[in-house]
Formats: sequence, structure tokens, C-alpha cells
Amino acid sequence: MTTQAITDNRKARHDYFLFDKYEAGLELKGSEVKAIRDGHCNLRDAFVRIARGEAFLINMHISPYRYTHDFVPEALRTRKLLLKKREIAKLYGQISQKGYACVPLRLYFKRNLVKVEIAVATKKKAYDKRETIKREIHKRETDRAMKQRLR
Repeated sequence: MTTQAITDNRKARHDYFLFDKYEAGLELKGSEVKAIRDGHCNLRDAFVRIARGEAFLINMHISPYRYTHDFVPEALRTRKLLLKKREIAKLYGQISQKGYACVPLRLYFKRNLVKVEIAVATKKKAYDKRETIKREIHKRETDRAMKQRLR
């Protein structure tokens, strides 16, 4: 099963502790798929909200496709996530607790369908972010030293 990555939400990985991950389809209109294929999308400030038993992706930016003339959907419109009822119920139970949120992690193609990976997350404190940065720097330095040692 091949997946082709479109965009990654690195800010979410930096700002949140991630727990359960889900794969969801995305309800798109008009030329949005063509714009996504061109890479004109952004997940940076996006989040998931559950209302009336349905999951919605809010604040995901898809720039209008430049060759479209008739129907141009709004760039920041709310888009419905395609999840099973059981998954939505489980997700709602998790994010209804105080301090938990649901954020999109990445957007990708899977068998020519646009999928979004979402995760239940809690916000990191400033000291947690500093610890993560220290760990990443340490890992980068050890990888660099190992690479030089192998030469």
C-alpha cells in the first residue's frame, strides 16, 4: 500500500504530546484535489472539532486552483472528516476531557484518495519543549558522530 505525502504539520509535533492516531478521509469540493496535488495546502493552524456526531477539520488552508474558472471553494472553509461512528465516539470521549485536543498531523494520498492523519494530543509546556529540543540536538550530534566514525 503506497502513500504519497503531501504536507506535514511539524508545528503540531513540536507543540503537542501525541497519543492515539487515526486515519480519516476528507470531503473535498471542486478543484481542491488538484490544488492539493500541486501542494497548495497548509495544516499549520488546523484543528478538529466534533459537532452533531460528525468530525470537522477547521482552518485547513487550500489555495484556489489557478486554472479553475467556475466554482472556487473558500480557502479556509470547514471540511468534513470521513470517520466511522465508533471512531468519532471514541475520539469525542478522549477530547472531551480537559486539556485534550485533536490535531491533524499530515495529509497524504492513499490509492489516489486524500487522507489526513489526526491525533489526540495535549499541549506541551515550555520546559517540555526545551527538553524535546535538547533530545533532538543530542540525537543529531550522535548520528553525525556515528556517520563520521563509519567513514
